[in-house]
Amino acid sequence: MAVGVRTTLWRGAAIALVVFASFCLVRWSDASSPGGADAADAGTVTPATQAAPSEGFSSPTDPRQPARPVAISLPAIGVTSTLVGLGLNGDGTVEVPADPDRAGWYRLGTRPGADGSAVILGHVDSVDGPAVFSRLRTMTRGDLVRVRLADGSSERFRVRSVRTYLNDRFPARQVYAASAGRSLNLVTCGGEYDAGRGGYQSNVVVHATWVSTQRS
Repeated sequence: MAVGVRTTLWRGAAIALVVFASFCLVRWSDASSPGGADAADAGTVTPATQAAPSEGFSSPTDPRQPARPVAISLPAIGVTSTLVGLGLNGDGTVEVPADPDRAGWYRLGTRPGADGSAVILGHVDSVDGPAVFSRLRTMTRGDLVRVRLADGSSERFRVRSVRTYLNDRFPARQVYAASAGRSLNLVTCGGEYDAGRGGYQSNVVVHATWVSTQRS
């Protein structure tokens, strides 16, 4: 599972203009990388095709933003994971967690609890079996998502929708660049796995909206 992205920074406004495409194409066990299978990505990426609006973005280092997210909890499916920060690869694509049992936050985008769309990614499986987001598709409307921040506080979200999108219909603008309100999108691979067509044919997206901040 992976998400492709190219980013241009406006220095003066500290605003990221991002172009996204998300495609889950191969299983973790099928992927290859210079680090071998243990460092492999669970998906490959296709060049980005859709521009995201700049409105609603602010720099991740902006003091008005919440603290850095360090862990996520999904009680409904029994998932608790620390979060690794994800940036960009040399080719402009988004990094994915090296550890299939650990989720990652796209640190060049919105922080959970800030205005805009924050994104957390995780693998659905690995060479050893189910991965951190293997049950993501079973979440339902109303389920709680809790993101713990570096300052000890937590941002709480409630699931609004769980949807599976074909790779060529992935709503990149909605997932990464929606600017209204405070939202969190959880992304993993899903749908049919077809080795002859490159692997997973869809993405599972859990869309959650902000409920409250719990101070430490």
